[in-house]
Amino acid sequence: MIEILFFIAVFVTVSALIYTGILLAQPQEDPLGERLEQLQTNTMGTAARGPRRRAGGGFLNSLLYFVSLMPGGEEWIKDTEKELNQAGIRTKDAIALYALGNILFIGLMFALMLWFQRDNPITNKLGGLGAAALLGWLLPQQVLHKLVKRYRTKLQDALPDTVDLLGIVLGTGLALDQAMTRVSEEMQFIYPELASEFYTVVMQVKAGQERSKAFLQLVRRTGIEDIKSLASMIIQSERFGTSLSQALKVYADSLRSRRKLRAEAMVAKAGIKMLFPIVLFILPALFVVALVPGLLSALRDLRGGIGGGR
Repeated sequence: MIEILFFIAVFVTVSALIYTGILLAQPQEDPLGERLEQLQTNTMGTAARGPRRRAGGGFLNSLLYFVSLMPGGEEWIKDTEKELNQAGIRTKDAIALYALGNILFIGLMFALMLWFQRDNPITNKLGGLGAAALLGWLLPQQVLHKLVKRYRTKLQDALPDTVDLLGIVLGTGLALDQAMTRVSEEMQFIYPELASEFYTVVMQVKAGQERSKAFLQLVRRTGIEDIKSLASMIIQSERFGTSLSQALKVYADSLRSRRKLRAEAMVAKAGIKMLFPIVLFILPALFVVALVPGLLSALRDLRGGIGGGR
């Protein structure tokens, strides 16, 4: 056990040193410049992403290039990058760092399995390596799915209050961009995730992108139906010149009703979810506490039983 803990500590230390060296070697980027670069990339379309995968340009870029050369590597990069965006992880090298961490985790699984299977025959080692490869591939994806689910939950919980505040600010006479900026400033300490999303939309519009495209990109980043409905409402209201503040108040009420229904559904599922731990852990202990003393007393009273005389 001491050797295993020492091996894990050495691996974590080396990985931290490598990660720190990579961060120190990277130049400091301007956030606004990154956003403008992302806008230019999105306008070029998905087909223009392929030529960016080339060797050179740094260690992380070369790593992505070699990953894209594998069968299905380019599709994996695009799908993983989309999930990282939906999880709120949108740094420039997020996909490269995720790929590097995935490779290191698979290597760690291989090393641990080889150490545990060091005295076993070769067939057991091959089976263990297959299991290690499967775990090393699936566990990071499951963690990423959990991050996406948690980020979406935070956005959905923040949406009713934020939409209500946006309708109130619009009712004071401010324009939509100014209102979204004001709401982002007010909500950045309460709901920082949704405030960041709104601020990103405002920055995209200020950078020269159409408001409809900025909201459509917001929908693609988050993947939430409620935000899709909100974006459609704002786009249609701007197109036909209807009152947006009143529509947002009605929509905020519907969002609160949906949040209440989701909470009631979770409460209804709690009883079923608690059934399995009760049956597996609580009922056996209850049976032992309630039945064993009476059973021992009955056996003691029987002639020749436990504690009885001969």
